[in-house]
Amino acid sequence: MPTARRALIVVDVQQEYFTGPLEVQFPPRTESLANIVRAMDTARAHGIPVVVVQHRSPSGAPAFVEGTPGWALHPAIEERTAAASKHLHKQYSSVFAGTDLAEWLRAHHIDTVTIVGYMTNNCDLGTAVEAEGHGFTAEILSDATGAIHLANEAGQVSAEVLHTTLMVLLQSNYAAVATTAEWIETLPSGTPLPKSNLVASAIAGCSAAAPVPSS
Repeated sequence: MPTARRALIVVDVQQEYFTGPLEVQFPPRTESLANIVRAMDTARAHGIPVVVVQHRSPSGAPAFVEGTPGWALHPAIEERTAAASKHLHKQYSSVFAGTDLAEWLRAHHIDTVTIVGYMTNNCDLGTAVEAEGHGFTAEILSDATGAIHLANEAGQVSAEVLHTTLMVLLQSNYAAVATTAEWIETLPSGTPLPKSNLVASAIAGCSAAAPVPSS
């Protein structure tokens, strides 16, 4: 099995996600933040490049306006950014859109991106999906990411259900899903995280949904 040449992508760990309407709800913010920090420190100890991503919006936008308190990185991330391999700004959901990240990763011979940060239901999802088109294998750490409650004209969903559903979706095709501890265990050997596929997930899903025969 080939080894994974990884970079850790730390997505938008900004103050908007710790106060106000975009507060991450599940997993709990304190837990996911601790795991993000743990992943960053462990990656650096293993010589894995760390890319810190920071979203910014134009003046007048409802969130992430550069220079506002909510735009700032969380202090635990800010204090580690100087030691990161790269710090970039983005304006779209995916970290690849409108940035030089794909070219930078190729120049550093990276083939696998490990995604942590916020939110599961927006920028993490967009990044994992677009990674495939750029030729990168994607991993996502389930306890170092997080979702919010959502409600709109299409319905409503809790952060826990949304996060759990998206982890199942990602594992079925777009990204290998693991906990931070499971990911760290693979680093000395460079072993890729295991990922399912759509057919296997569909077969398992049908089996799980099948009614239990009455005795």
